[in-house]
Amino acid sequence: MIFINPKTDYAFKKIFGSSESKDILISFLNALIYEGNSTIQDLEIINPNLPPKVEGLKDSYLDVKAKLNNGTLVIIEMQVLNVQSFGKRVFYNAAKTYAFQLQAAQGYRLLKPVIALTITDFEMFPESEDFSSRFVLKEVNKNFTYPENDLDLVFVELPKFTKEEDQLETLADKWIYFMKNARSLTSVPETMDSIPEIHQAFDIANQARLSREELEDLDRREQFIYDQQGAIIKAVQEGIEQGIEQGMREKAIAIAQQLLSRLDDRTISQTTGLSVEDVRNLRSGDS
Repeated sequence: MIFINPKTDYAFKKIFGSSESKDILISFLNALIYEGNSTIQDLEIINPNLPPKVEGLKDSYLDVKAKLNNGTLVIIEMQVLNVQSFGKRVFYNAAKTYAFQLQAAQGYRLLKPVIALTITDFEMFPESEDFSSRFVLKEVNKNFTYPENDLDLVFVELPKFTKEEDQLETLADKWIYFMKNARSLTSVPETMDSIPEIHQAFDIANQARLSREELEDLDRREQFIYDQQGAIIKAVQEGIEQGIEQGMREKAIAIAQQLLSRLDDRTISQTTGLSVEDVRNLRSGDS
């Protein structure tokens, strides 16, 4: 068997965000957020995109969004590229999801907690060796939790997970192993196949279920990600090698110019910190 790469946006949404994915997503979230306990009994998978309700606010594009049976909202994102200000984007999306629960004149008591689960294919926190990190609001000196601690940021860094198949113990281990290694497997590992939800995830990821058009589209998406990774790394390396000594904006423009022929405007903006409008002006020669 050949499995699609769960780290691509198309595959991630197909496995965890489709109409047949509810049980899969419950198991996945229980594993990564609740230490394998059956805390989540039910959920509703909902439209993950958050169009701005206030003029001037940015759109939010998430991979999967769910509402748990207790009302908690969970937003899940798989991020392959380490773009500039990604950490701010995670916080922004969580805060925006929290704030936009209320309609006009509704009381704050109706607000439900928001959990942002972010899986990255790069290291976000080099100061920690743990592959999973969790952030909540706490008092600086006494370390007690804020009473209305409704924003919960959970990160899983795939490169830090180094367990082999025979070392998998917890449900979280098995799901992370699936995320990291499914693309390179040719069969479902026996220790994982005994878990119905993971078996179902592998079944959805089986390329034999996809049409030729879907496979071609998936190949293009995966190749595009690899091209973006290579282009970003090359541009940054060239920028360093050239020893650019201008101000930060000038340096960002220099790197952006190297990326114009390789990446789209949004990705260049995220990589360099320039606005999308700045990138468009560079592309049109109006810099």
